[in-house]
Amino acid sequence: MNKQELAKVIYKISHITGKFQLRSGVTSDEYFDKYRFESQPKLLKKIAYAMLPIIPSGTDVLAGLEMGGIPVVTMLSQVSGIPAAFVRKKAKQYGTCRFSEGAEIENNRICIVEDVVTSGGQIILSASDLRSAKAHIDTVLCVVDRESGAKEKLIAHGLELRSLFTKSELENSIEARTRKWR
Repeated sequence: MNKQELAKVIYKISHITGKFQLRSGVTSDEYFDKYRFESQPKLLKKIAYAMLPIIPSGTDVLAGLEMGGIPVVTMLSQVSGIPAAFVRKKAKQYGTCRFSEGAEIENNRICIVEDVVTSGGQIILSASDLRSAKAHIDTVLCVVDRESGAKEKLIAHGLELRSLFTKSELENSIEARTRKWR
């Protein structure tokens, strides 16, 4: 399956219509439900293989953000052989009381992995937490960049966003689409 075919499949499976409130607070009549592609093992594996070329060389650990980044980072770790860490929004208050589980992040070159990026707000918060734990981070990978300003925001925080697809690329993969999702 080439990249264009992969884009079509992702769009067809994940694009839904209705009334949705986005994390940013904006209301949309279209939505991109990433869990629909993340829950399909064969498709998720194809996505992970397609993401291999955008992993920065020298990456020690792939860090998936809660919750959508976890399935992506797990599969990407499997196909790349790079260990994974699982990053919570807040440190758990029992057991290890850590915000990051799995591979060690301290003094390692970390690449954050997310599923769909809109504003980049959670990525900035998680990158700050990881940096406070002495992780070295300069790159974020995602399956889809919604092209809603995250790329520019992340640059201001020393983070480069590398996406497998942009919103425009997914929309363009479907011929004669007149409606656009947010």
